[in-house]
This record gives sequence, C-alpha cells and structure tokens, in this order.
Amino acid sequence: MAGPVKPRRRYESPRRRQQALQTRGAILDAAQDLFTDRGYTATAMPAIADRAGVALKTVYLAFGTKAGVLHALWDVRLGGDEQPIPVVDRPWYRQLLQADDPHALLRTAAHQSRQTKDRAGDVMRVVRHAALTDPAIADLWQRIETEFRTVLQGFAQRLDELAALAPRIDVTTATDILWMLNHPDTWYLLVHRCGWTAGRYEQWIGDTLVAQLLGNPDPTTQQTPA
Repeated sequence: MAGPVKPRRRYESPRRRQQALQTRGAILDAAQDLFTDRGYTATAMPAIADRAGVALKTVYLAFGTKAGVLHALWDVRLGGDEQPIPVVDRPWYRQLLQADDPHALLRTAAHQSRQTKDRAGDVMRVVRHAALTDPAIADLWQRIETEFRTVLQGFAQRLDELAALAPRIDVTTATDILWMLNHPDTWYLLVHRCGWTAGRYEQWIGDTLVAQLLGNPDPTTQQTPA
C-alpha cells in the first residue's frame, strides 16, 4: 500500500519574488500619488491599477481593499522598507535608548524625525483625513498615534535615566513635548505652509528639544567667543 503523497513544495524563484516586489512598489507609489492629489475617498481601486499599469485583479490580490493599500503604504513608508519590523524593534531605536549623551540622543531623534517625515509625512496626512470617514482607517490612525507616542516616551525615559531632564520636567511632560514637536502637523505647517527646508526643520526640532527638555546649551553648537 502506497504511503501518503507529500504535497509539492511551492518554489518561488528570486526573480519572480523581485518582480512581485516591484509590482507591489509600483502600486503603492501610484496609490500615494492619487491619495495625495485627489484624497483617499475620491480615489478608486481601478484608478490605482491604471496609474500603476497593472490589472485591477492584481491590486485586489495584493492588498484586498483600498484600506489595505493605505495600511501597507503606511507601513512601508514608515520603515523605509518592506520589513514588518516595528520602530521599537529597529536597531537604530534600540541603540538610541542606550545613548549616554542626552544632546546626541535628541539630535539623532530630530534627524530620525526628519527622515520619517520625508518618507511618510504626506501619507500621515492622508491617513488622518481618511480616518474621519473610514472606520478601518480610523483604527490605523489610532495605532499610528499610540505607537508614535510609545516611541517618543522611550526617549523621555532614557533622558530621565540619565538624570538629564530639566527641573520640573518629568517623563510625562517630556513625552508631551516630544510628541507635539515631532507631530506631523508641526512638520506640515513649517515645511509645506511656511516653506522651511527639511534641514531647517531638523535643526529647529533639535534646538527646541534641547532647550525645552534639558534646559542647558548643547556644547556641540556653541560658538567660540571672538
């Protein structure tokens, strides 16, 4: 009597995998363009497929729904890659929580804020506006804000461990300040409405965080008296 037939393993070649990633990337790029230009509500799945140059069925197979497209778009833009790794588990964040120099910690946090806004700032605004009318996106926005505050709270806690916080600034207050200054609305107003460059935004965030949270000058930015 013959034994049970083993199911054949599905083989996926590196080339096919790369093509799938390229197709996925094209769909997400197209979706971001349309969501930004037309708004989430006014963008239909056929329009995304047409802009990406793929079949509508391909979009549905890859993401399921329009909300699924926006969820995936946020995850990719936040991390800058296709790896499903939360910010709190990424190497740069873990290293920053071990920093011994509070000024360097805040300067690096400002740099990361700039990089994140460069990649994901426009998507954040799409999500926020879509959350007003779509319950699935409202859940995503709630997740974004919760995770965002958790990340920033880690910085505040590290500053507290270093005894670096200014008098009358506790961890909760420090987290509030970090959240407000790093919020996408602040970035949007300064960069998109006021015309600041990304570099100026990063410098201002760093300077303001040092002044508000540490209460002492950053020695790396002090000018030598003439």
